[in-house]
Amino acid sequence: MKIVFLGVGEACDERHPNTSLLVEAPTDRGGKKILLDCGFSAAHRYFSWDQDPNSLDALWISHFHGDHFLGVPLLLLRFWETNRSKPLAVVSRPGGGQIVRNAMELAYPGFWSRIQFPVEEVALEPGADMKWGGLWWRAASTEHGQPNLSVRLETSGLSLFYSGDGRPTGETTALAQGCDLAVHEAFVVDDGERVPGHGTVKGCLRWAEEAQVRRLALVHIQRDVRRTQWDRIREVVDAGAKMPVVIPEEGDVLEVGG
Repeated sequence: MKIVFLGVGEACDERHPNTSLLVEAPTDRGGKKILLDCGFSAAHRYFSWDQDPNSLDALWISHFHGDHFLGVPLLLLRFWETNRSKPLAVVSRPGGGQIVRNAMELAYPGFWSRIQFPVEEVALEPGADMKWGGLWWRAASTEHGQPNLSVRLETSGLSLFYSGDGRPTGETTALAQGCDLAVHEAFVVDDGERVPGHGTVKGCLRWAEEAQVRRLALVHIQRDVRRTQWDRIREVVDAGAKMPVVIPEEGDVLEVGG
């Protein structure tokens, strides 16, 4: 399983594109490509990596804040412009498909009816198990300002957890248990600086240890924190990590099980 960090930034970060992951997963149906979140800047990053309009199999939307889904209209527009024919699954919480349609109508009025490829709405409830595209999907709610689902993908004995936004919960700890790679947002460094609805570097380290994840990647760090407290972040990680921890940059690639 290959994970491409198309972006690692938060909503307002001018230096780092919005957090978005492209997952290339082996399955019993052949390889699948899944895009995890598609915010304001993510569609351009995706097309800089892969220009084949039929390459992407599924899009996961963790929640409906703009930096996690408002790149979707552009994604669909370019797929339309470049004559995509392959179905695209949009996986999210129930009702997410209508939100995507509304966003498309707002961004490009009338274009939804012109899309020539099937867009399949796939709903995933917290706590449910679902097999789609040869992968197992499970979700759990985080503590965030808007309903947000973390997701776990499993295939061929490999597992990936992606938090979306929000502080960890008991449900997300259980969801991530023993996974090969957990990608979690960490908005600030210390627990005393906690921002409502967001995680901390220290909190993520404790969470990852409790969940017994094999490797942790920290993303979505607040832009000023990333710029001014980088040495502090590294100190906290080096002192507190009980597993390998990476803080990726956009364009970085991690192999799971490779």
